[in-house]
Amino acid sequence: MKPIILADRVKRLGVETAFVVAGQAAAHAAAGNRVFPFHLGDLNLPTPPNIIESAYRALKNGKTGYTANVGIPELRQTLAKELNRTRGTSYSKENVAIQPGGKPVISKFLLTLMNPGDEVLYPNPGFPIYESQIQFHGGIAVPYGTVVGDGNFTFDIDGLEAAITEKTKLLIVNDLHNPTSAECSADDRRRIAELAVKHDLLVLLDEAYFDIHYDGESTSIVSEPGMEERSVILYTFSKRFAMTGWRLGAALGPEELITIIGKLNVNDESCSNHFVQWAAMDAITGDQQHVHNILDVLKKRRDRCVDLLNDIEGISCFRPNATFYLWPDVTRAMTNKGFSSYQEFIGDILQHTGVSMCARSHFGTPLPGETNYYLRLAYSGIDLEAIEEGLARLKGYLER
Repeated sequence: MKPIILADRVKRLGVETAFVVAGQAAAHAAAGNRVFPFHLGDLNLPTPPNIIESAYRALKNGKTGYTANVGIPELRQTLAKELNRTRGTSYSKENVAIQPGGKPVISKFLLTLMNPGDEVLYPNPGFPIYESQIQFHGGIAVPYGTVVGDGNFTFDIDGLEAAITEKTKLLIVNDLHNPTSAECSADDRRRIAELAVKHDLLVLLDEAYFDIHYDGESTSIVSEPGMEERSVILYTFSKRFAMTGWRLGAALGPEELITIIGKLNVNDESCSNHFVQWAAMDAITGDQQHVHNILDVLKKRRDRCVDLLNDIEGISCFRPNATFYLWPDVTRAMTNKGFSSYQEFIGDILQHTGVSMCARSHFGTPLPGETNYYLRLAYSGIDLEAIEEGLARLKGYLER
């Protein structure tokens, strides 16, 4: 047999780097060590019981076959109504294509709109799958960064504007941001929308963390003038309803684009899980007390993490109002310990403390002009007792 020759595009395919860190943490645990898992944005909180009961009921009622490739009409209409309420849109079920998770929306948005050689603006640091999918499908990934704002990170909109060229076709925005928890102000949302309209950009609004907001309510860029007709919203049930392993999400946008995304569903996975779609109906329309409880737990974890991190010499950390991530500045801590490499730094922390975290380097190549060093801590999958013990060990390690 001749050697297998892989397609050229495989060389451009990246990974979700948090899972690489997860493998290192698992190996450390397998060697008999305690691990404090701050690395992966999963939730160790149970899915609300009404959703589980609804899934069981759907299973018993035979909801185990194929559905329409874009999802059951009842869920599509319910989700359209929910986003009309929370985003001020005018969607109907024709504007909704159900997906097996939120992540497929990224690739289907690009496949629908991006030709090889098109430039796509994406946030860096950011979810690594943006860059991976842009490059895998032959586009040119053009990053824009985040900057320190008043009490939190925000996006470098001046840098975003400067990066737009005649080849720019698409813009990806992840307000309520993974990994930094950056949140747009009203002025930021207005400026982004004006740029998209001025340069006739089509926009992917990744709103995975729209409902993980602790004080007040989130506001979507799709509500800005000119944005509904040029935007596709990435919606996921994973975060709000603690349904990460259920794998259900949706793309919402102009009917012309949603129709093509529906055809991609036919080609890729036929349809999303039947009985999970009925459970998702109950997630949206049912009792929301368990959802509020999830937020309450996450907020307590956030507050404890921030307090403990800011008590460690060499670390400073904002208290963001959304997502379940922290992006502490560890520049002085790394210098104090004599490290200049992220991988060596977090590897040494894991070996000496059991604390497992991601670093800035897991979310894209640092941009020109970046001088500070950051880590990402997820507190969604670790309870208060473990947070306190893990960060106490981290403090002891860094201050020795």
